[in-house]
Amino acid sequence: MEAIETKRLTKFYGRARGIEDLDLTVHEGEIFGFIGPNGAGKSTTIRTLLGLIKKSGGEASVLGMDIEKKKGKLLREVGYLPSEAAFYSGMKVREVLEFSAKLRGRDCREEAKRLSERLGLDMARKVSELSLGNRKKVGIVAAMQHKPRLYILDEPTSGLDPLIQREFFSLLEERRAEGATVFLSSHVLSEIGRYCDRAGILREGRLIREDSVDKLTGTGIKRVTLQGASKLPEIDGIRDVKLTESGASFLYSGRADALIRALAALEFNDVTLTDPDVEDVFMHYYEKEGE
Repeated sequence: MEAIETKRLTKFYGRARGIEDLDLTVHEGEIFGFIGPNGAGKSTTIRTLLGLIKKSGGEASVLGMDIEKKKGKLLREVGYLPSEAAFYSGMKVREVLEFSAKLRGRDCREEAKRLSERLGLDMARKVSELSLGNRKKVGIVAAMQHKPRLYILDEPTSGLDPLIQREFFSLLEERRAEGATVFLSSHVLSEIGRYCDRAGILREGRLIREDSVDKLTGTGIKRVTLQGASKLPEIDGIRDVKLTESGASFLYSGRADALIRALAALEFNDVTLTDPDVEDVFMHYYEKEGE
């Protein structure tokens, strides 16, 4: 059984496209990254999978359950964190978490306390008094306190400081080690590269690539940095050019021997070839699909 499986899943808002013909597979026990620019359809996908909005076509199952026929049971087995969580402002943090647990028929007080301590969340404060980062922590604890089989997290680290982000991913790794699955939507591509086993790239409502992170980043692209260069080599395959007072930097996706011949015609002090960072790699897919 797959944790998430869709076949030609489609959602339109009238004539406006949300997602179209989405074929997606998330294996049990993995951390799966869901990547795409704003407006690509990531949040629409998540809300459709949870049955929060009705699909326009196609099929989808979560934890082996049909997303429409088994919606109630499905939601009890999922920990969902929306990108922008809203709470009753008059409640204290402890009351919000207890309310969330009761909706699932659980007593999660001990786990909520443990998670709050690890994330540095004061359970005695009112939600209305919390900063953006602390409200995000409330959402994280609410999604994790009942120890679900599947976590669906939409931009979970926005607003968190770096130390809390690290602790958050430690918690996810621990839950994955216990058998849970994590579906993680993020704009922070370095997070995907560091923590995810596989990833799917969404562009304009369609999944353009789904594979292991290792394979997705194995594009053959190189970041070339020329110290002291006054101009670029005359060769195809150059993009993302960055010019500075000290030289030039660019991405190159052609043959290595052609690059060496082109560089031999230039004057420069030093050259460095490195693997591109994760952001460069995924921009390669966006731009390639656009072409």
